[in-house]
Parts: sequence; structure tokens; C-alpha cells
Amino acid sequence: MDEMTVGRYLLRRLEKAGLEHMFGAPGDYVLDFMDRVVESRIRLVGNCNELNAGYAADAYARLKGIGAACVTYGVGGLSILNAASGAYAERVPVVFISGAARASPGPICTTLSPAISCNRRSSPG
Repeated sequence: MDEMTVGRYLLRRLEKAGLEHMFGAPGDYVLDFMDRVVESRIRLVGNCNELNAGYAADAYARLKGIGAACVTYGVGGLSILNAASGAYAERVPVVFISGAARASPGPICTTLSPAISCNRRSSPG
């Protein structure tokens, strides 16, 4: 059995709430979570940018009752703020998920492609 992580727990709860599709723009700090989405029953819908993902999740929630968008840390979270503010102001049930850098110091090694070498470095903070 797979270890229960915050990401897996969140996906399980979203499935139980009736979410069938999640919108998002991939980024380095959210790739592992997006892998968990692909493994789940929730279908990941890629978007060109974070703002589009936010507005798509908002429209989806208005039609289906709940929506979700997943973006990366930093600029991804800032880019989706207009959509999040609109959903909040109009009481549209959208879950906004943002990745983040590792909290504990240690080696970070994410290989995006076999053509990209993976250097070990300490995480910030």
C-alpha cells in the first residue's frame, strides 16, 4: 500500500467531493503532485498558463459544483490570484493548490528529461 501523503489525502477528499477534472500549468515544484493526480481518478487538464487554469476551474465549479486548479510555487501562485479572488468574491467552490520548495534542507534531484543532468544541491532555507 502506498504511503498516505498530504497530496494523496487531498486527492482522495477531492474525489469524494465529486471532482472529476483538475486544471493546471506544470512547474518544477508541482510535478510530483501532478504525477499523483494522473495516478488518481481525477483527470488532469493542462493549461497554457496559471490564470487560464484558474478561470477554467472557476467555470468548471459553476457547472459541476466544485473545481480545482494546481500551479507551481512563486509566479504560478501569483498568476492565479485574479481567478482565486473572483471565485472567492462570488462564493464559487474552487480549490487552489500550489507547490512549494522543500521545507527541510537536503538534496534536491528532479530529472525532467534523460537529456538533462541532475545536480545535487541544498534546498533554500
